[in-house]
Amino acid sequence: MTRLILATRNAGKITELRAILADAGLSHELVGADAYPEVPDTKETGVTFAENALLKAHALAQATGHPAVADDSGLCVDVLGGAPGIFSARWSGKHGDDRANLDLLLAQLADIGEAHRGAHFSCAAALALPDGTERVVEGRLLGTLRHTPAGDGGFGYDPILQPLGDARTCAQLTAEEKNAISHRGKAFRALVPVVRDLVGQ
Repeated sequence: MTRLILATRNAGKITELRAILADAGLSHELVGADAYPEVPDTKETGVTFAENALLKAHALAQATGHPAVADDSGLCVDVLGGAPGIFSARWSGKHGDDRANLDLLLAQLADIGEAHRGAHFSCAAALALPDGTERVVEGRLLGTLRHTPAGDGGFGYDPILQPLGDARTCAQLTAEEKNAISHRGKAFRALVPVVRDLVGQ
């Protein structure tokens, strides 16, 4: 059984990718970066989601000698030219302060009418092998931004992004509903044939 390293210490992401790989009939052993505490986290110095995902995947593949999967994602707002983008997690200045990021974005968009509140979540998922081989795939979830947050599920900007064709925000969807349409779910599912091709079953 081939070991795949997922470049995250987030248990939710590991569980999600395990389920996607299992559904696709792949039997790889999947472990998170926390299985290698001696390997430091990689600084995300890229200027795109794909660059950041590749940086993390290559660093872990080189350090462990195993194929590694990494992703980077964020919210891209049309009227802001794609921002917050790669800065989504630190839009308010402090990394990971979901509420502050949300409040700042809503304030910036306060005067923007419904017709111009288009946005999407974007995710790049990368596979890197110890020999330097790499592949990147991407997934998107298109939607519009609400004026006020709604829902208690999810995280980040989920309470204000309403997927196209739905009356609810991402934070109001069940985990199963969200995974079926999410940018991360799409990217990870697109990565399955890449894993099969480069790593095997």
